[in-house]
Parts: sequence; structure tokens; C-alpha cells
Amino acid sequence: MFSFRKYYVTLVRAFSTMASFETLKFDNLALKSLPIDPVKENTIRQVPGACFSLVNPAPVDNPKMVAYSPSAMALLDLYGHEMKRPDAAEYFSGNKLLPGSQTAAHCYCGHQFGYFSGQLGDGAAMYLGEVINEKNERWEIQLKGAGPTPYSRHSDGRKVLRSTIREFLCSEAMHHLGIGSTRAGTCVTSDTTVVRDIFYSGNPINEKCTLVLRIAPTFLRFGSFEIFKPLSAETGRKGPSVGNEELLRQMLDYAIKTFYTEIWDKYSEDKEQMYFEFWSEVVRRTARLVADWQSVGFCHGVLNTDNMSIMGLTIDYGPYGFMDRYQADFVCNNSDDNGRYAYQKQPEICKWNCKKFAEAIQMALPLARTEPELQRIFDGAYQPHYNTKMRRKFGLLRKELPEDEKLFESFLNLMEETGADFTNSFRVLSRIPLPSSHDFESELEAVKIYLVSQCCTAEELKRAHRPQMDPRQLQMFVQLMQTNPGILPALGSRFTAIAQELDRLEKLQELENVTDITKRTKDKESWDKWLNMYIDRLRKEEEGVTNFHAASKERVKVMNETNPRFILRNYIAQNAIKAAEKGDYSEVQNVLRVLENPYSDSVDVNDIRVPDVSHTTTVKDEDAGASGRVKSEASCSTKRYTDITYDSKPPEWSIDLRVT
Repeated sequence: MFSFRKYYVTLVRAFSTMASFETLKFDNLALKSLPIDPVKENTIRQVPGACFSLVNPAPVDNPKMVAYSPSAMALLDLYGHEMKRPDAAEYFSGNKLLPGSQTAAHCYCGHQFGYFSGQLGDGAAMYLGEVINEKNERWEIQLKGAGPTPYSRHSDGRKVLRSTIREFLCSEAMHHLGIGSTRAGTCVTSDTTVVRDIFYSGNPINEKCTLVLRIAPTFLRFGSFEIFKPLSAETGRKGPSVGNEELLRQMLDYAIKTFYTEIWDKYSEDKEQMYFEFWSEVVRRTARLVADWQSVGFCHGVLNTDNMSIMGLTIDYGPYGFMDRYQADFVCNNSDDNGRYAYQKQPEICKWNCKKFAEAIQMALPLARTEPELQRIFDGAYQPHYNTKMRRKFGLLRKELPEDEKLFESFLNLMEETGADFTNSFRVLSRIPLPSSHDFESELEAVKIYLVSQCCTAEELKRAHRPQMDPRQLQMFVQLMQTNPGILPALGSRFTAIAQELDRLEKLQELENVTDITKRTKDKESWDKWLNMYIDRLRKEEEGVTNFHAASKERVKVMNETNPRFILRNYIAQNAIKAAEKGDYSEVQNVLRVLENPYSDSVDVNDIRVPDVSHTTTVKDEDAGASGRVKSEASCSTKRYTDITYDSKPPEWSIDLRVT
């Protein structure tokens, strides 16, 4: 029976949590607590003794809302009616400042591709302030792509539609996958343009300046504490606040008191122990974060220390990539010549970054405390979290057996051998019921057929192993290897890239006589063999089970809550980008809706059609790091594609997509 009073109370409560652009409750604690650069001019410079420089966003012409995330904006108590205001794009392009906002750029340093780069800072992002919502949660908001700052170096402080859509969509995708991430509230484009040479071919074009509103508890990162680093013997660079122990302790106390209150309350009388507990918790959060990445096949692409959050969040989405077919050495950043940030290396790289974080704060916390503990703390958090994820992915919930890790490893090896799709191969395992179930045989047969269908064709595998180096240059190195193999290691870091290309060439030669028929036959045999192992393990899982229906239902539920159906594949992002570049933002909004329900079986992908747009074989992302290393690109494709669903393995044309 309808209750007017209940309806009225619900309505009042709903409206009581709503804010408007004019009534957001700002409390810009970071600027109150940390020193601000006394220089007011917005000029490129070193900024010693300060954490922020006050600077205003540069306005853009005719800003337009591409998309916004309702759940992200709800963190600020901003809901649909407010976001549909005509001036929403003005506020989230930086053309109008939110009342109470105070804009600034953050000073930080970083190790980039293993080498200390000195001062970096927010060269394109701008702190807008910190909003306290109705739940008394603190959310820092910033605009990325808001124009030049003292940290822009030689750049214009702008981002374009391509890179901004990718960051907007992936930030939300990661959150809804249940993986710690900064959030993306809005994506706003404009008629203001900047020049970009997409293919590094000497043919620059004008692209639209586009901004993303980023939301997080804080954007402090490992690199924030590297402003104190002494001169690097390798690069000849140092932090702008080298040796400033007083500021280091001020930053540590602020970070712990504000974001790690339990540690502050328990240890504030013993500062060294407090700093150790803080560092340890950052290490643990980082370890669990990278375990989450590994479990869904996510590759960050640029795991520099300036891209590592002290909150254990995924931060700074540049040339990221979700794996399609499984590759242990998958590299999503086409500028990462040496594969430093390959998928399988991410845990060790994150551990290395935690070591650099310890070095950055050693004036307050001696390395004698952190160095002996790093491996124990990191591995002690990473391995159990990863193993739990894997057990849930395989539906092994009742027993832990010694042979389980071998089962997990053999599955990954088989996916790599057959070129099977990572996401779909895991997802389909939930269709296999416990062996004593009445429909076991029929479901198992269907899964076998599906797994084989998710494997690469012979041609796809050959294309994937085709060397990317110029054939003439590669041939020269082949001849050099044959005549004087000892000289190649003298090339240093470049040797790794050459060795990888030679490995690709060798693999391609091995595949020369492989046909689709022979490959499919072998794939089927291999999957039959592995599934027999899996079934044997499931028989042990069902021992002691009396209610098979309930056990199977729970198993499927857990597996489907751990193995996503939808991820942000490169080709899906590229389709949305190409449509948006033609003024059609509906596909960005469609993709966002799909990514908000990554584990759902109820989303009907047949109701969503990808726009009929042209594609290119390279996507340049502007967040590839400051190394300046890029690969030249070969060609553009003029094919057109329609009716692509979001939960199928990628179409053949997408194999050549590259992100730098």
C-alpha cells in the first residue's frame, strides 16, 4: 500500500544529500597544510621548498560535455539534474571556477623508466580543491588538460579527445571492476585546438582540447616525496627541495594524519615507528593493487614512481591496455622498447617503486628499517591476495590443495600457447558444473567448443609475432649475431629490444608451416588435456557436498563476480574515440554504461551497436612518460566495422592497434 509519508521522507532525505555547483563544501586542506610556491607568475621553473604552485586554468572555446559518470559525481553529491545544467561544461572545463575552489599545481619528481628525472609535477593537471560530502568524506578534485603550469616543461598543458576519453573510460572501468582507482567525473571537449603529430610522421594536425575531472582522496604519490632526492649520478638531476628534512616530515605528518588516521592515532608519539607503519601499509596496498591488475590482465604501461599513489590506487592512465590473448610478456606501451613494464614484470616493478619510496623518505625513516622488510611485506601481501583471486577465478572455494598452483600455471601457459582470449577463457569456466551435476557432460562439451573458438587463428598468431623493427635493420642485427655475437650486449638497454625482436623472428619462423586446420586440431587436444586435469580437481572440490545445486550456484556466483565479462579493450575505446571525433558522443556513453556492469550477464550487448567509423592502426597517448621514446607508425586502415559486441574476442583488424 502506498504511503505518502514514507515517500515524502525518502524524497526529503534524497534532496538533503544533493549539492549544487554553488553549494559544494570546499575544505582545501592540502593548501592549508603544505607550503605554497611564493612565486605567482605562471612560468616554467624549479620550485624549491614548496608542494604547490597557485595557477589558474586556461579557458577553452565552446566547451561541450562528452560524458559524465553519475556514480563518480555522486561522490560530490552532484546528481543528474545538476549535471544537465547548461553551465556544467563551463565549470568542468575550467572556464568557470566552482565557488570555494582554489586552483593549484602539485610539485613532484619521479623515476621514469628506471632513471631519476628530477622535477616533474602537474604539467597538465590542476588541483581544484577538496570537497567534503554529506557522508563527511573528503574528495580532492582536479582537472587534467587545464593548460600550462610551472611544471609543464616544454608542453602546452593540454590533453586531446583521444587520451581523455581513454582515461575517463578506464578510470570508471577499473572502479567498477572493484580495483582501486582514481575516479573520472566528467569528460569535456571544446573548439580550442592544439597541434599534435599523431604518427610522428611530420604531418601534425589540430586536435580538440579536452579535459577530464579526476576525483580521489588525494593525488599524493611516491614522486611527491622524491622532491628531496639528492643528485643522481646517472642522470645528474636532483629534487628541487633536496635535503629539506623539515618539509619531508611536514608532508609525512600531513599524509598520515589525513589519510591514515588509525596509524596517526596509534603511533604519533613515536614518529619513526609511525613512518614505518605508514610506509609498510603503502607497500601492502600497492602489492594488493598489482595483484588485482594481474587477475584481470591489466597492464598499466608507465609504472614510474610519479604514477604510484600513496593510497594504493591506480593513477594516471596513459598507454594502458587490457590483454586480449594471454601473453606473459605483454607490453601495452609501444614506447616501452625494453619491455620494462611488461605484464609479468609489474609486481617486481611495483616492489622496486616501493624501494624508491623508502629511499625518498629516508631522512625521516632510515633505510636500515625498510630495506630488510620490503620483500617480506610486499610478497606477504601480494601472494595471498593473488592466490585468493585465482582460487575464486577457478571456482575452487572449498579446499586448498598443493597442486592448485600447478593447475593455475598450466592454464596460463595453455592460453599463451594457443593464443586464447584471457578474459573470455576465464569467464567461460563458470559454465562447467560440478562433475556430479546432471548437465555436466553437455555443458563441458559446450565449453570445449567455446575455448577453441577463443584461440588465435594461425594468421593472427603469425601477425602477432611479426617483428616490429624495420626488416633491413633487423637483418643487419641477425648478420651481426652470426658473425660477432659478443658485440650486441655492448649496446646496453637497446640490446633487450633487439633480442626481443630476434625472438619474435624465431617464433615466426617456427609458425611458418602452421595452418588453421593444424592449429585448431592441436588447440582442441591441448584444451581436452587441461580440462581433464580441471575436472579431476573439481571432483575433489565436490567431496562431502550434499546439495550439488546450492554448491554449484554459489560457485558460479563467485566465479562470475571475479571473472569480468566486459573489459575496456583497445578496439572498444578506439571505436568510441573515432565516433566522438566526428561529434557523436553516444558511443562513449554506451561504453561507460557497459563498463559500469562488468560482471553482469543481464546486459544485452546485441542492443548496443558500434558506430560505423574509420580506424587507424596507432593510438598515441600523451601520458607515455617523459622519456620521449616513441615508435614510428606504419599505416592507416580505412576499413569500417559495425555490429561489434563488447564481450567477444577482438576482431582481426584490432591486432595492429598500438598505444604509445
